[in-house]
Amino acid sequence: MRYYDKLIFELSRKGRTAFTLPRNPYGAASLPDKLSRKSSLDLPEVSEVDVVRHYTNLSQMNFGVDTGFYPLGSCTMKYNPKINEEVASMPGFMALHPLQPASTVQGALEVIWNLGKSLAEITGMSRFTFGPCAGAHGELTGLMIMRQYHMKRGDLARTKVIVPDSAHGTNPASAAVCGLQVVVVKSNERGLVDVEDLKPLLGPDVAGIMMTNPNTLGLFEREIKEIAALVHGCGGLLYYDGANMNPLLGIVRPGDMGFDIMHLNLHKTFSTPHGGGGPGSGPVGVRKGLEAYLPVPKVVRKEDGSFDVVRDDEDSAGEVSGFLGNFGIILRAYAYVLMLGKQNLRRAGQLATLNANYIKESLKDAYKLPIPSVCKHEFVFDGLIDNGERKDAQGNVIRQGARTLDVAKRLLDFGFHAPTIYFPLLFHEALMIEPTETESKETIDAFIDVMHKIAKEAEEDPAKLSGAPHSTPISRPDETRAAREPKLKYE
Repeated sequence: MRYYDKLIFELSRKGRTAFTLPRNPYGAASLPDKLSRKSSLDLPEVSEVDVVRHYTNLSQMNFGVDTGFYPLGSCTMKYNPKINEEVASMPGFMALHPLQPASTVQGALEVIWNLGKSLAEITGMSRFTFGPCAGAHGELTGLMIMRQYHMKRGDLARTKVIVPDSAHGTNPASAAVCGLQVVVVKSNERGLVDVEDLKPLLGPDVAGIMMTNPNTLGLFEREIKEIAALVHGCGGLLYYDGANMNPLLGIVRPGDMGFDIMHLNLHKTFSTPHGGGGPGSGPVGVRKGLEAYLPVPKVVRKEDGSFDVVRDDEDSAGEVSGFLGNFGIILRAYAYVLMLGKQNLRRAGQLATLNANYIKESLKDAYKLPIPSVCKHEFVFDGLIDNGERKDAQGNVIRQGARTLDVAKRLLDFGFHAPTIYFPLLFHEALMIEPTETESKETIDAFIDVMHKIAKEAEEDPAKLSGAPHSTPISRPDETRAAREPKLKYE
């Protein structure tokens, strides 16, 4: 271990300080006894240079999109243009407070309004709300709107939501949190929603269906118009999980497919920071006729062209956040949309699709491709074609092969982050790869080369994979024990 790889508590020396506050010339204010600590705070005692080196070294241990390639499945960890950060850091935006009167934040309200109009045009929706602070939060908000729509019509029997077996795990979770019963529709041999399995599930108790298109296998649901007609025919609504919107930009709009409600992940499709638990943004859009059910507060444009915030609306599905959303992320997304414009947003979707298909075709000789169709922005392998496992004549395993987990861990040794693994649940050794549109051919070729090397290692020396990673600050931990017995503080 290097000296500065030690914990900051291990660098502590009694009496050492990094900074001394000047004497307060105005006297000391006493705190009430109930607010005063009864014992000293156990903090490390270190110099300023120790603090700087400690946190700088920690940052260098972390994998980020600015340091390497993320082929990271549905999380879309793509590069964020630095101009977005510049805009979000402008003093006029950073100094705002969400409780300021609307008259003093007209510029900020105009940004929210304009981005809403842009997203509506991109998706074929009518209006958007920016209250939801994440994709799953957006799902819950959309389902609240769906429920409110049926309740306002007095149609209280609609308590079921249909979810494909290929759906993101948050879909059934969001439906359950919203108090709705989840009904699963199966996928067919092409990896798409089985329309014949869907038909018997429809009826007067169905509130709607939640779908991702393209789905989690990266495949476009070709029967979407028929599915929309069937669901609408029984009185239900269609909810679009916008996590996979990236390849459709400028190509096709969810509203034109027949979807009534949708969310977008600004921290995915529209290039804003994502990771470490935030920040996130999951704005929800609705088709014409459902605008009244959007949650409050709402930004509205008055006849004189100024903007105001409506905080009460009896038709609204309620309030999902205290304010108008994660404003810093809204700014970044607006800058991204303005910077690319209509033509280049479309190109982003095309390049994401091109990159994914290039990787898929380049690696299908070494990794199992259960569904060989043309994909969109992502695709899924099902482990290695030859994973190094060997059996005797009786079928007993005499040499353990490599698993998807081993491939993911070994990638770290080559400077690439692992893709999403073991999702979707349709395949036992799922490995989902999504390169995004921002990576060069050289980077993608390097990734393909490493994946071939790992496949060869799996055949010739699977032990090298089962012990990976070998070059990271922490090698492979006992993940089960780490989850069940986490060490959360220094002792």
